[in-house]
Amino acid sequence: MWCVDFKGWFRTGNGEKCYPLTLIDAYSRYLLRCEGAVDPDGRRVQTIFDSAFREFGLPSAIRSDNGPPFASTGAGGLTALSVWWLRLGIRLERIEPGKPQQNGRQERFHLTLKLDVPPERDLRAQQRAFDLYRVDYNEQRPHEALGQKPPATAYERSRRFYPRPQMHVDVAPYCHRAAVDKSGSIRWHGRKIHISHALAYESVALFPLDGGRWEVSYGPIELGTIDDDHLDRGLVRKRRRRASIATLSLDQEA
Repeated sequence: MWCVDFKGWFRTGNGEKCYPLTLIDAYSRYLLRCEGAVDPDGRRVQTIFDSAFREFGLPSAIRSDNGPPFASTGAGGLTALSVWWLRLGIRLERIEPGKPQQNGRQERFHLTLKLDVPPERDLRAQQRAFDLYRVDYNEQRPHEALGQKPPATAYERSRRFYPRPQMHVDVAPYCHRAAVDKSGSIRWHGRKIHISHALAYESVALFPLDGGRWEVSYGPIELGTIDDDHLDRGLVRKRRRRASIATLSLDQEA
């Protein structure tokens, strides 16, 4: 499992904003990436993960908080980034809102990073400092949780190779399939119903319930319901179940 988070942003010497994104292997504490992003949007983060997947393989799961670009307040809490992870066969683990200790490795590391790597003159110099620090942290620095050995002594590359074909989300034969358009909506009984921008060009399934209602899902992930008698209400989103760690996966057995 990998853990990901943004450390609080700061300004470099020339006034540029820097949003450090850190990616850590949960078992070995190996620092996979420490990248200074200009803007914490999903497109930039996806390129960072693409690079990490190519170098280290695919993790079985990624743990994050509930903020963008990892999660959203939309249906299923999905984002374009998290849908990409799901289709690669990666399980999503989201910590409970307001409980950063559930991603404690990241929190502790961010305190260390703040003390050890001060702001540089610009973003290019900042990234060089992060890269040098990552080598030292992984190869030289002893870690208490590892018996005072550096993370590199415990890290093993994933056996799940990347690139790999993305998972196809099947729809059961007794369900209705609906294509999600580029705006994140489906057509249902002649009306446009918004589902999620994150699911643009994907397909969702509609399973009949009682009273003219339909359960809408993306694979095994329940998104909400549609009521034929109240289509003006659109998708009534499923209320998130309170749990210490919320898990999403396209694998029915995960």
